[in-house]
Amino acid sequence: MDFGLNDAQRLLLDTVRRFIRDELQPLEEQVEEQGYLAPEAAMAIHEKAKSLGLYALNISEEFGGGGLCAVDRMLCEEQFGHTSDILVRRAFGNVYEALLACQGAQVARWLAPCVRGERVCSIAITEAGAGSDAQGITTRAVRTPSGWLLNGSKHFISDAAVSDFFLVSARTGDRGISLFMVDKGLAGFTLGRDQPMMGLRGTSHLELWFDNVALEPLALLGEEGQGFKMAMAVLGQVRLAQVGARAVGKASHVLELMVEQARQRRQFGQAIADFQLVQQMLADSVIEVNAARWMMLHAAWMLDTGIDARDQIAMVKVHAAETLGRVVDRAVQLFGGMGYCKDLPIERYYRDARIYRIYDGTSEIHRTVIARSALRRGAALFDLHR
Repeated sequence: MDFGLNDAQRLLLDTVRRFIRDELQPLEEQVEEQGYLAPEAAMAIHEKAKSLGLYALNISEEFGGGGLCAVDRMLCEEQFGHTSDILVRRAFGNVYEALLACQGAQVARWLAPCVRGERVCSIAITEAGAGSDAQGITTRAVRTPSGWLLNGSKHFISDAAVSDFFLVSARTGDRGISLFMVDKGLAGFTLGRDQPMMGLRGTSHLELWFDNVALEPLALLGEEGQGFKMAMAVLGQVRLAQVGARAVGKASHVLELMVEQARQRRQFGQAIADFQLVQQMLADSVIEVNAARWMMLHAAWMLDTGIDARDQIAMVKVHAAETLGRVVDRAVQLFGGMGYCKDLPIERYYRDARIYRIYDGTSEIHRTVIARSALRRGAALFDLHR
């Protein structure tokens, strides 16, 4: 059991860290103030990341991606947590693994340009009445002689403002759900309002409306009725990478600032690091961040070895998201009034962290999943080699 990083992993992490420090973090304040990332800045970081081979790291080399295994990808995703969501999306891409189901002409039209960064894709599953319950969608696609007719709506669709096409879940029968690749600009497809958020400044979250949108047969991704299974596989990867690993990275970033502040800030004639209650904040944060990281890497290892990691990913999602919430809350307390002030990024981290316990399945839903699995599997879920 080797917990060390090999030379290739160290080189990869050093490259990602340096890129984030030099190219992305300097843009964070501008995005926060303006509420968007300027197109020219987005293009610049996109091209720089591609030149370093850092784009679409989760997609196999066969299709032009980075071809990283799950463990290596999560190591990178943790580093992505050290900067803002919108900067990660533009620099490193957001290519969903479900697109690997593309076949024939679909590859050239949707998969390949997405991996090359020429087209941007968003996944559109969430609806006003179907958040954590992805099976509760009402958007429907009906087969026609010329393809499909799509009707319904989606909301909270991240990156929709800049996306060229969408992976849309829709009912294609009484029980079946399918995935469709829907190009922006089709007749009857309307982009709704950008729904304002507490955090995640710069990332758009739009409503989508489908009114008799005609889709060609080629738009169906995979087999009819298999969309829910495909979507859940995608969301499993997203939960581990974009929630679990990035929450660990964001918490680690905040914790580093806390340690430095504890050393530098003085009260009552001494550094606040000398106060035991401050030391407890730091100690608890260190313990929880490290625990979340090892849970995340273990789940990634399971994916790489072909072991079903759904339960472990649910555990990571809950623990990492709630660890981040506790760490940033302690950071606000440790920084005091300045932690609540917009002059420092702590209050932004506090706002950005809150969504981690909600999106891609709330903590409550994942706890239900974990509890049911424990009741079904017993000690095999929590005792080594049972």
